[in-house]
Order: sequence, then structure tokens, then C-alpha cells
Amino acid sequence: MKIIAKRESILSPLQAVIGVVERRQTMPILANVLLSAKGGRLAVTATDLEVELVATSEVDVQRNGEVTVPGRKLLDICRALPEGAEITLTLDGERMSVRARKSRFTLSTLPAGEFPTVEEINAQQSLKVPQKDFKRLLEKTHFSMAQQDVRYYLNGLLLETSAKSLRSVATDGHRLALCDVDLPEGAKAGQQVIVPRKGVLELQRILGHEEQVLELAIGVNHIRLQIGDIRFTSKLIDGRFPEYGRVIPNDPPRIVTAVREDLRQALQRAAILSNEKYRGIRFAVKPNLLTIQSHNPEQEEAEEEVEVAYDGDELEIGFNVNYLMDALAAVEGPEVQVCLMDGNSSCLIRSAADSGARFVVMPMRL
Repeated sequence: MKIIAKRESILSPLQAVIGVVERRQTMPILANVLLSAKGGRLAVTATDLEVELVATSEVDVQRNGEVTVPGRKLLDICRALPEGAEITLTLDGERMSVRARKSRFTLSTLPAGEFPTVEEINAQQSLKVPQKDFKRLLEKTHFSMAQQDVRYYLNGLLLETSAKSLRSVATDGHRLALCDVDLPEGAKAGQQVIVPRKGVLELQRILGHEEQVLELAIGVNHIRLQIGDIRFTSKLIDGRFPEYGRVIPNDPPRIVTAVREDLRQALQRAAILSNEKYRGIRFAVKPNLLTIQSHNPEQEEAEEEVEVAYDGDELEIGFNVNYLMDALAAVEGPEVQVCLMDGNSSCLIRSAADSGARFVVMPMRL
């Protein structure tokens, strides 16, 4: 194997895939990336056995071949070389030679045949989705995923296809985030899959806000996205996601409308003196006024008043302030609606300017 390429043609695919190369590996080969050179293209593959990334670029292939080399070392070498430098990679026996101008490096290798790759995912259906829409699905919901919950199916993000839309849902049992985007061509079948947390975070890193359309293939055990020159494949979490529709309040009788930024800043200030462990704050609503109160074990207190549009009964309810602020950060538009049932039921947060996204926060006993 021998290739000659500009520094950027090797650096760019390496940077795209390096996120899944773990520093501490049980299997040494997982610290390596697979380099495959043929037909004028270099493919760089990295995997942690849960998520696989393949990025390609155009290079001058002098001799076809494939091999695995230490991923982070090759990345660091390419980063340290000057911009525009021409790099020659040559496989010589069990060593990879990296030459550029007056620099020369020799890296150890492992056989390409030992590298675990996912070839076929047995796709049940394929969809075309604008990249910015898919990124929006993740941004609006990812923060509600659980972290290391024993209910393993909550440690990921639900993707649900229907005839006209693609939906993402995440919940940790205390809050829920849901977002819908319209599909230009629709989906063939209604399908639910759970993408693991690591895959979601990696996707957020590589997705952009461009209009460029990505191809999404959903299999029985894997999901695959083709995003320009990058191919992302992830295992799916095997489990049944909760029936989330039950926890979304229907037609809440009390709707408090507030200026989003005013409410967010008031919550931020009240949070300073909330209990550091439980992060509880009290909402007290009465016509046209919302009072936010917090206190902590040191007997310190904070109170904020926010002018709102509300003409219902007086009501008091407690919430985790972090969950409210996360939801407000994800809502679009100048105004936000906080929809309440009673003092013991979840609240629904939404915006008239952003009908596709909804957020549910469970109450707290204070």
C-alpha cells in the first residue's frame, strides 16, 4: 500500500472518525484506524464495537492495500505537519512509513483482517432527510436522555418513522423531550428504534446545519447514515421504549404565557440559592403574575416575580430548575407557554413559533 496526498486529505477524514477511538481499549486493535486505499480514494474507519465511522477522501493511490495504524498517533502527526504539506504513506512489512518534507515517522501496524467492521445492516427501510432537520431532532431532545440508567432503553434516543414525519423522543423518567420534522418523501412503514447515547453524541459532532440531504437506513440491529463523505453506523439498543404518549398532558386547562428570555433569566437567578442536590424551585401562579421561589438547607432564599399572561386559578407546584432551563434553551421563539394541569401533574412546555417540539417536566415535592 502506498498513497501520496495533501495533509488536509488525510487529516480531514481522521478528524471525522477519531471520536469513536477509545483511549483505553480492552482490544488493542480498537485503538487503531483502518486505512483502505483503492481507486483513487482513501477510506478511514474507526469503531468502538458500538459505533462505526467511515470517512473518505480523494488521494493519489500508488499501490492499493489496507492496514490498521494507531489512530491518535497518526492524527497528531498530521496535525503537527505544516499546512499544505504533501504526505506519503507507505506500508513496508509490518511498519507504516509516514514522510512529509524533511519529516519521517514509522508506525506499528496490525492486520486489516482483524479489524471489526459492519458490512451489511439488512435495512428495513431507507429515508432521505435534510441534514439540518436531522440535527434539529437531536438538538431538541438529546439532553433528556438518561445516563447509565438501569432501564437501559432510556440511555438512548427513540427515532420513530411515520408516513409523513420523523420523530425523536428522549426521557430519563423525570422529563421528556419530543420533536417532529416533516419527511419530504415520507416513510414506508412506522418503525421505532433506539439509538444509544454515544451514537447520538457522535452524530451531533459530525452533523451540520446544511440543506444537504443525508441518507438514513434503518435495519433490525443497526442504523446507518451517509452524510457527504462520512458513513455513520451504530448498533441499536434492544428494548421497548415506554409509551411516551401517556405522559404528555392533553388540553391542559391552565396556560401561562411568558417572555422566554425573562423567564429563563429569572430561573437562572433563583437557581443560585436552590438546594444543590435536588435543585427544586416553587412556581406560584396567579392572574398575570408568576412567582418563583427557592431555598436551601442554609436557610437562604430567593424570590423572582415574572409578568405573564394568565387568567386562571392560583396554583403552586415544584420543579427541578435544571430541567426547566434545559427545556427553555431548546424552545424557539420569543414567547413560551407553560401548560399546567394541577399541583401534582407534569407540565408541558411549548412555543407557538415551534409547533414541532414539546417538553414535559414532572413535578417535585418541596
